[in-house]
Amino acid sequence: MDSILKFLLLPFSLHYGLVISMRNFCFNTGIFTSQEYDFPIISIGNLNVGGTGKTPHTEYILKHLKKSFEIASLSRGYGRKTKGYRLATPQDNANSIGDEPFQIFQKFKDVRVAVAEKRREGIKQLRKLDNPSQIIVLDDAFQHRSVKPGLNILLTDYSKLYKDDHILPSGRLREWKSGAKRADIIIVTKSPAVLSPLERKIISESLSPQPYQKVFFSYINHKEAKPLNQAAINIANENPKFASRAVLLVSAIANPQSLTLYLKRYSEEVRSFSFKDHHYYQAKDYKNITDELNKLLSSKKAIVITEKDAVKFDASKFNEVPVFSIPIEIKFHEHQELSFSEEIDRYVRSYSKIR
Repeated sequence: MDSILKFLLLPFSLHYGLVISMRNFCFNTGIFTSQEYDFPIISIGNLNVGGTGKTPHTEYILKHLKKSFEIASLSRGYGRKTKGYRLATPQDNANSIGDEPFQIFQKFKDVRVAVAEKRREGIKQLRKLDNPSQIIVLDDAFQHRSVKPGLNILLTDYSKLYKDDHILPSGRLREWKSGAKRADIIIVTKSPAVLSPLERKIISESLSPQPYQKVFFSYINHKEAKPLNQAAINIANENPKFASRAVLLVSAIANPQSLTLYLKRYSEEVRSFSFKDHHYYQAKDYKNITDELNKLLSSKKAIVITEKDAVKFDASKFNEVPVFSIPIEIKFHEHQELSFSEEIDRYVRSYSKIR
């Protein structure tokens, strides 16, 4: 049935692909202009729609660079209730700047966080600030071609590489696979924590990277659970926290599979309840979540949400049930972490003004 649907959608994919090809042709030939800058601009993005880990990789780069440079993060702010350019302040929340930028803002107090649908305008406004940031990191901007980043990083999910996908709507690609040639670095994300050099070699070769492209492999490391309500605080010292509890995983992300697998290491009963990516929780959602909780067999229960959801989830709605979030961080395989950091540093220091 799935293959039949893809076949039926193929004419729409060809039409969409033609439009995208014309757009890219206009940028490639200079009919449409791509703004270049005399300071470092790092773009992180993907070819497909969501789910490759753009925000945690953005955080990885911010954490690395903020030690030595004044740095800013700029994204669209998907799902926010505001429009135009906006620089995050303590008065902001997920509604005003978007869930992912607000997550970054909460974690990196020494990094400027801004949102703007038009990245060129966002960069312009950031550079007008007193003591402007030396480096700007663009989150989810691979297709935003009005800006030409100095370093273009492309992410692709280990479980669904872009080479095996198809263009919208028969697949999940935003543009043709040939768009990958614009990347300077390709990162295969969400790979297993244990991945042999041989498998890395096979996957790298299957991506057919250009001579100027380097391929890296990253994986998700789940960190210590954070209590979000009093019931969770009361059991915060239990370790492992979910060993004797049934867990309801509530998420509004593109792909919660890795977190589901992680929780199954500790709990014999894990139920997943998903909303669409970037969903903002309403009163009816908490009722539905309670209904899902009641379907768990064990009398001892816990709710687990993602770090991204924690900025917009009201844990106080559940007085008796502990609610936790699971922060994540990005790790690179073996010696690749040092190599990746060196690639970032090499690019940044290629600008004479900030050597």
